[in-house]
Amino acid sequence: MQIENIAPAQETVREWLKKPRHQLLIGGQWVDPAVGRTLSTINPATGEVLAQIAAADAGDVDRAVAAARKAFDDGQWRSMTPAIRARLLWRIADLIDAHIDELSELETLDQGKALYVGRWAEIPMAAEQFRFFAGLCTKVTGDTIPSSINYQPAGKRVAAYTTKEPVGVVAAITPWNSPLIMHAMKLAPALAAGCTVVLKPAEETSLTALRLAELLVEAGVPAGVVNVVTGLGSVVGAALAAHPQVDKVAFTGSTQTGRAILDGAKGNLKKVTLELGGKSPVVIMPDADLDAAIAGAANAIFFNGGQVCVAGSRLYVHRSIFDKVVEGVAEIARGIRLGHGLSPDTQMGPLVSKRQADRVKAYIDAAVADGATLVTGGGQKGPAGTFIEPTLITNADPKSAIVCEEVFGPVVVAAPFDDVAEVVAAANDTEFGLAASVWTQDLSAAHRLSSDIRAGTVWVNCHSFWDVALPIGGFKQSGWGRESGAGAIENYLEIKTVCMVL
Repeated sequence: MQIENIAPAQETVREWLKKPRHQLLIGGQWVDPAVGRTLSTINPATGEVLAQIAAADAGDVDRAVAAARKAFDDGQWRSMTPAIRARLLWRIADLIDAHIDELSELETLDQGKALYVGRWAEIPMAAEQFRFFAGLCTKVTGDTIPSSINYQPAGKRVAAYTTKEPVGVVAAITPWNSPLIMHAMKLAPALAAGCTVVLKPAEETSLTALRLAELLVEAGVPAGVVNVVTGLGSVVGAALAAHPQVDKVAFTGSTQTGRAILDGAKGNLKKVTLELGGKSPVVIMPDADLDAAIAGAANAIFFNGGQVCVAGSRLYVHRSIFDKVVEGVAEIARGIRLGHGLSPDTQMGPLVSKRQADRVKAYIDAAVADGATLVTGGGQKGPAGTFIEPTLITNADPKSAIVCEEVFGPVVVAAPFDDVAEVVAAANDTEFGLAASVWTQDLSAAHRLSSDIRAGTVWVNCHSFWDVALPIGGFKQSGWGRESGAGAIENYLEIKTVCMVL
């Protein structure tokens, strides 16, 4: 498989990538890491180096946290009137829109995804995160509480109320699959609440975090309110999770890393929200609109190369239509055009790295060796070995790794079922509970399955439908708390009770 090295169309992107190295943003200043180390960020389509980014260490984390602590404690941001803070967040959204083509190309070059994924889905949604939470800045309110205290002093009254205050310094640790939208999902509600932030992007995909940081400075975010520290997760992420001056960690990533975050956070019992792994079932009932269901099931797993936390990686189809659905999904898989993300013909780009592609290929090979049927796909291609063909597998052991573990690639395992009770049991037979989809025209079946499947989101006759107003999060080992939606700002607030004798 030959991959042409396509240059970005945006001159600003070409110039930006020519910088000798990309620095850390700490306290409003662009600075080198204390020890001067760098990391190479790689174009996964070709294996070529795109840029050099700073590789921070624990000392740099200390500097970033101190800057965020100072910016929080001096009160400039948290005491800013909500309306002014809202206008600033809206300005950030406008700047994202103004630079959308540039940001989309950077995201594609850095992560590998087809350009349309960023340009028409993820980058616009990142802007909308800031607009949505800008609207909530002026809606953070407490309650007045009628008191029934019966020992208040004679002739006095008790007045009681609550306020909501920012939690403090937030460590936002984001993954490599959809970088910019993940940064926005943490930054927007944290800033709306009045918190200060240290953002740690994934080492594989830090470029749009750094470009976004430049836009935040341009928008007028005060020094120290947002700091960006790039580097290895095992160094920078671990230091942030354990740091005694960090009040809150917001993390998206694997369940395994989520557990490590919790271990680090327990030192000062910091607040934690976790959006973790998934193994989302797609259930197709016998009365489903098959054209829509087949296309939806394929998109659920092959969008962004399956590198989506809610990817529909387990496909359960009623036995009466199983063969037809399998062939339909396989036909779509065979027709997907792989290529460089900047090519207009590309429908699926590479996985983020050779390491991730090797991991996905190992799952496929192990399943086939154990007797599963490879219906289509399964190949590993490209000059850097980062492309995995869209893959459909049947006859897999329900207890095998490919069925039970998060593969995070374009791989779906299909299995037939005979009745609702059977498919509910199969859908729930997982340690995860992030999302699911149900395809049916039967209103009763839709309600029953939506109720009985244990997942944070259940889509009916659709999959991966996103809106900033809709909460995202999971049951079981898919995480703690919810992102997006009006309730997400509560992740970054503390409730204070005030009780007065008057």
